[in-house]
Amino acid sequence: MVREGGPFTRVLLRCRHEPQHDETAMSVYSMTGYASAQGTLPATPNSPEQQLRLELRSVNNRFLDFTLRLPEVLSSNEPAVRERVSKQLRRGKVELRVHLDKSQSSAVAAPSPDALRQLADVQDAIRALLPQASPLSVSQVLQLNAASVATSDEANAVFLSTLDQGLVALKAARAREGERLCAMLLDRCQALRALAEQAAPMIPTLVEQQRQRFLDKFNTALQDAGGLSSSTAQERALAEATAYAIRIDVAEELTRLASHLDEISQLLAKGGELGKRLDFLIQELHREANTLGSKSSTLELTRISVDMKVLVEQMREQVQNIE
Repeated sequence: MVREGGPFTRVLLRCRHEPQHDETAMSVYSMTGYASAQGTLPATPNSPEQQLRLELRSVNNRFLDFTLRLPEVLSSNEPAVRERVSKQLRRGKVELRVHLDKSQSSAVAAPSPDALRQLADVQDAIRALLPQASPLSVSQVLQLNAASVATSDEANAVFLSTLDQGLVALKAARAREGERLCAMLLDRCQALRALAEQAAPMIPTLVEQQRQRFLDKFNTALQDAGGLSSSTAQERALAEATAYAIRIDVAEELTRLASHLDEISQLLAKGGELGKRLDFLIQELHREANTLGSKSSTLELTRISVDMKVLVEQMREQVQNIE
């Protein structure tokens, strides 16, 4: 028997509990997002001004998986790029694409006199050793000039600054998506609490009904058998009925479910890196909802268990996207 003020009352109280917001709370980040940024690489004596465009895309992943595609002239920045990304992002499959477009006002970079003299000196040195070598054409000179351009420190600084802008925009996009996921998860938590509140008042009555039903059937069977005294039969029947009632009592499952919901709400209010912790709690929610269904002795409790599992599965799908 469960008395007033027992575990069922505690379940209802915990279901109504709402965590206090922490003033130091951080954002909840999704691993899904997209951002772009633009900049202008300055002109050099051997290269025209170039428009820089970068795109950042991310989707969910267990760890940080970063791939990048850089133009040859910016490839020396790869270590710095990876360091910046790893400092800003913790999880997700992230892709960075960088495009360079020459300014329309200077589509062709005219080599400087110094650059032409250097090419001529190199050509003379090669032909001195290889007389059969053909002289350079205008097209080849232009190609060599473009390929030999070393990115200036200023251009590298512009690129990394543009990357920082893109990462800020990507984090903002992931934060907006994380806010949407957070709202959805809190909504599902509230729905699960409502289902727990529906189930909690039913349990003492259902347990007593099942206990009495079992007791009646047991007594009837013993009377038909006629092998035991009435007092002995009554004691055995009471013991068996009580044991059966304990087996179908789901108060403990509802208490644990409410505790998991409280922790999820607290984690979402705190923010930060919580995806893996949430994934574990979702598994625990599913375990409690499943046990509630397996212990159910009525269609109403079975329906509540099914509704709970549907909500938990919806939460599981969305938690996979949280950093």
